[in-house]
Amino acid sequence: MLRLGEAGVIVAYSCGMPAFIPIASRVVGGENAKPHSWPWQVSLQIIEPGRQIHVCGGTLIATNWVLTAAHCINRNRKYLVYLGKHNLKKNEPGSLGIKPEKIIVKEDWDPTRVRNDLALIKLSQRVRPNNKIQPACLPPAGSILPNRFFCFITGWGRLSTGGPLPEVLQEARMPIVDYATCSRPNWWGSIVKTTMVCAGGDGNVSGCNGDSGGPLICRPGRVWQVHGITSFVSSQGCNIFQKPTVFTRVSAYIDWIRKVGVCMLKQSAGGLTFSRQFTSQPRKAHPVYPS
Repeated sequence: MLRLGEAGVIVAYSCGMPAFIPIASRVVGGENAKPHSWPWQVSLQIIEPGRQIHVCGGTLIATNWVLTAAHCINRNRKYLVYLGKHNLKKNEPGSLGIKPEKIIVKEDWDPTRVRNDLALIKLSQRVRPNNKIQPACLPPAGSILPNRFFCFITGWGRLSTGGPLPEVLQEARMPIVDYATCSRPNWWGSIVKTTMVCAGGDGNVSGCNGDSGGPLICRPGRVWQVHGITSFVSSQGCNIFQKPTVFTRVSAYIDWIRKVGVCMLKQSAGGLTFSRQFTSQPRKAHPVYPS
C-alpha cells in the first residue's frame, strides 16, 4: 500500500517494517518501548459497563486479521481490539478500537495441557496501514530459529510476578531456547512440545500476566516476523530460572492460518506486498498458568 509522504515522497507500507525504528536494546528486565515502534501490537480488551479492560495482547497479521492466544478468548465476553496504542490510559491520535466480526479458536485447542493455544480475530473493518498501524510478517511454514537467537517480547503485562501493570507498552529482549534444551527435565520437560517455542529462562526477563496473546517478534532477515504467541509461564512466578516463557510456535500453524482465509503477505521482486489471493482452505504434573 502506498501513500504520498512529505515533499512528494511515496512511502510504502508493508509487513514487518515499522516507520519508527524500535529501541531494540539489551536492557535486562525490559523497558518502555519507543511509541509506535511495534505497530502490529494489539491490545485485546473486554467490554464491561462503563469501561474497557486490557486482558491480552495480539498481533495484526493482515489488514483485518489479528493473531492471539486461544486462552484469551471467553465466549461469554464482548471484545474490542485496539490498534495504534502506546499508552493505554490516554486517548491517542491515530489509535483505533474495532469490534471483532468473528473469533476463530483453533479447533483442537487443549486448555488442560495448553496445546494449540492460538486464535484468529477477524476485524469488522479493514485498517489502512500507516506509521502507527502495520501488520507483522508471518514466518515461513516450519521455520525454527536457532538456540540463543535474540527476539523481543512486547506487551502491557505485569512488570513482575504480582507487580503493577504498566501504562505504556513494554519491550524486552529474549534469547530463543531450543527444544532440546527447553524439554530437559530440569527445564520444562515433557510439558513443552515441538509446536511451541521457548525464550528467556535467565530468571530476569519473561512474559507475565497481561502479555498473553502478544508476539514474540524476531528479525531473521530484513523484516520483523511474529514467531510466537505468548502462552504460559511457571506457576511459581513469571521470571523463574530455567522456566522460560513458552509461546505457541506460529510457523507450525501457517497452513491453518491460510485455511481460515487470512489475506497473506507475499514476497515480490519489488518488496513485500499484500496478496489478493485468499485460501479456502514435582510440584504438579502441569505447573503452568496462562500468562
